[in-house]
Amino acid sequence: MSIALFPGSFDPLTNGHLDIIRRASKMFDKVVVGIGNNAGKKALFTPEEKKILISQIVADLPNVEVAIINGLTVQFMAEINAKFIVRGLRNSKDFEYERDIAGVNSTLADVETVLLLAKPENQNISSSMVKEIGSVAADNMAKFVPPVVVKALKDRLH
Repeated sequence: MSIALFPGSFDPLTNGHLDIIRRASKMFDKVVVGIGNNAGKKALFTPEEKKILISQIVADLPNVEVAIINGLTVQFMAEINAKFIVRGLRNSKDFEYERDIAGVNSTLADVETVLLLAKPENQNISSSMVKEIGSVAADNMAKFVPPVVVKALKDRLH
């Protein structure tokens, strides 16, 4: 069974993230959306809140699960028997970052990173931008995030 991990902070999950999850679910027997903690970012939602939101969003994908990552990504991968990391690329900056992380991960464990290119309509979406837009123009968020996230953002930011 091919198991892939799609790790991220997902604060919040965007349409770009969802597109990567949907595409990965067609490539692997099982995809685990792993919610990590990025110490360099101030989170809007707790890992538990993100897990609930993302679980609702991917409920129509039977081979997708949502989990919270504690510790290193490769350690979590060993726990769930995943051999693949899925990451999305929006631009060349993402590529350079992901290339470096993939190198470190492959040094630490026997894992392969699969990079999926963002679709043009998702190339400019980031969770940080969504939070900024949501703080001043909540009605425009529906272009960037699933409906359940729009509601959660409106509740949290207003």
